[in-house]
Parts: sequence; C-alpha cells; structure tokens
Amino acid sequence: MKFKRQLFGFMDMLRFKKMVPTRRKMLAEGPNTPLPQEYRTNVLAKKLHPGYMQVELTAARFVTNTMRELTFKRVDTEEFPFFRAGQYVSIQMKIGDSVVSRPYSIVSTPRQALENKLVLAVENAGFVSGYLNEKAKIGDRFVMTEPSGEFHYETLRDNHHIVCIAGGSGITPFMSMAGSLADGDEPYSMTLFYGARTAAQLAYKAELDALTARCKDLKVVYVLSDEEQAGCEKGFISAELMKKYTDLTDATFFLCGPQAMYDFVDKELAPLNLPKKAMRRDATCCGDLPMEHPGAFKLTVHMRDEVYVLPAKENETLLTSMERAGLNAPNKCRAGGCGFCHSKWLSGSYRVADGRDGRREADRKFGFIHPCVTYPLQDMEIDVPVAY
Repeated sequence: MKFKRQLFGFMDMLRFKKMVPTRRKMLAEGPNTPLPQEYRTNVLAKKLHPGYMQVELTAARFVTNTMRELTFKRVDTEEFPFFRAGQYVSIQMKIGDSVVSRPYSIVSTPRQALENKLVLAVENAGFVSGYLNEKAKIGDRFVMTEPSGEFHYETLRDNHHIVCIAGGSGITPFMSMAGSLADGDEPYSMTLFYGARTAAQLAYKAELDALTARCKDLKVVYVLSDEEQAGCEKGFISAELMKKYTDLTDATFFLCGPQAMYDFVDKELAPLNLPKKAMRRDATCCGDLPMEHPGAFKLTVHMRDEVYVLPAKENETLLTSMERAGLNAPNKCRAGGCGFCHSKWLSGSYRVADGRDGRREADRKFGFIHPCVTYPLQDMEIDVPVAY
C-alpha cells in the first residue's frame, strides 16, 4: 500500500524526531532552584475545605429557656472557612464511652467566620443536644466538620424573593441568612415567618428586629399559636396569612422546623402548584424507629486493619450502634443526603429510612450504604472508613 506524503505530516515527523533533544536542552538550561513545597492553589483549597477543625467554646448564653447559644473559635488556625449562609457544621465529642456528633445550623454570618467566630444555637431536645445545653462549659474543646449543606440561596436556582418559614429552633439558619443579607453579601429580598407557641419561645427576636431596622429587604412576621401578643399574628403560618404580607407566586420557599410544620405548609401551598425547586427544606437527623420490641443483632465493622463486633438494635441506625460502641465513624448530615458516611455493605439484610435514601444508583448496584439512615434486619457486616 502506498501512502501519499503530506507537507504538514512530514513537518510533524521532523518535530517528533527533535522532541527528545529539545527537551534535554531545555532541562539543561533550566534553573536548578528547588520546586516549591506548597502551592497557592493548595493553600487556598485547604483554607476553604479544612475537613475537620479543632474548636474551643468561648461563650455561652440562653436565648430561650431551652435554647442555648454557643460561640466557638478555631484553635488550629486563626479563622473559620468561608461558608454559605444557611449551611451547617457537625460537632463531635465523647460522652461517656460513646463518640457522638450532631449537625447544627450556623447562626453567625460568613463575615464573622473570617473573624474566627462561629455561633450555634442548640435546643435541649436529645442526648447530644442535652449535653451541649446543660454540661458544655467555656474552654471545652471539640472536633467540628467544615461547613456543609445545600440549604442556602443559589442565584441560578432560586427567585430573587425568598419566603422563609421557621418553626421553633428552626430559626437558626435564617439568622445567618438574614445577617448576611443585612451585611450586603446576599442578592435576595427576604420575608421571614417565624412561628412559636409563645412569645417567650421566640429566640433572637431583639436581634431580628435590629436587622429589619437596618435592612430594607428584610421583613419578619412573628406568629404565635398559643397566645396573643402585640406585634404578633395569632394562629399558624397558613397560605392566607402569608398572602397578607407578600406575593407567593414568584418566590422560593425555605422551610426549617419540625416535620409537622413541613406537612402543614405543604398542604397550604399545594394549590399554588409550585415547581419542586421552589421548595427548600432543611433536613433533620434520622432518629430511632418507633418499635415496642426491636430485634437485637450483631454488627461486624471493618475499619482499616481492625475488626469490631458490637450489638445493634433493629430500631437504631448502624451509625448510632457504632457511636455507642465508641467507634469514630464518619458522618455529617445524619439524614442520608451528604454521602460522607458512605460505607461498603458486606452481608446481612437492612432497611433504609423512608424518604432518606440519597445513594446514587451505582452505590445501590455495587453494595454501598449510608449508615446514618440504615437499620439492620439481621446480623450485618460492613466496611467503614475511619473519620480521622
């Protein structure tokens, strides 16, 4: 077979023949200074995504009778990473023999993070929350994950006007969002409906009133279900009540509160036929299943070169079983969505909490699970990465 020579192909062959000598010449002429030990891109990436952070509790106060505000500083560096208003962090500690962690929405603003200040507010409503609410003291140190979560404003997805609905302790992410708006760091206008049983349970009312006084794009409506108070609406956050204060047809809704509030608001807004992307709900932790006589099983956990055999209950997640045994299993959202606890299933049947299966199709196919939302149905064996 004969090939027709092309001019440009012939020139490419000449360049190819000269490639090795050319590279040798360039190497010989290059400076002999050492390569840098770190690059600016890597330094910035580590600053924005530190993974786990060492923090210290610097201040604490009660904002209601049952909600305690906790202020932290980093002790492993001089500032927290920048985050999006509405995101959360997970804080880890040891209580007795258990290594436990819980996610909490950030109250402070992204600007305050750069001042080495991060604020959480914890309702006394559980094992870990009760410890932070009652026993944590100034000077205590904890491990905290970097800020995470999709519960924040996104210009490509959300409308300019956002309607935020908070129930009880669900006010926390909206404090960050309102503060960031007042700082001039967010492009939206915000109408916040804040519901509670009584006026005494309205956390951060004075702070919210101060924010509305200095920010024309922020409006706050207080709604009390169990009492009448001047300056507050009486009842529940219904569609009719919301229409008194804002237009519901061209807005994105952000909801944070108990499941009962989500169910009620869903029914109220159903006639609007809103697109799925117009409703944003902050995920809650996956808790114990209601069972009178849960089964007791054996859970075998592989962590690097170690193998642990521990008890597991049918009504508790695999993550809860590992934490009770003192294992340092990775987790963040505890709601099945972030994938941080992604682990390999080896044997044994299980169930995934309703509406919590955030795995990719490939994970299901090749046998990966999220222990934070997985309950055992018999003896199980899993392979879990170590948190740190």
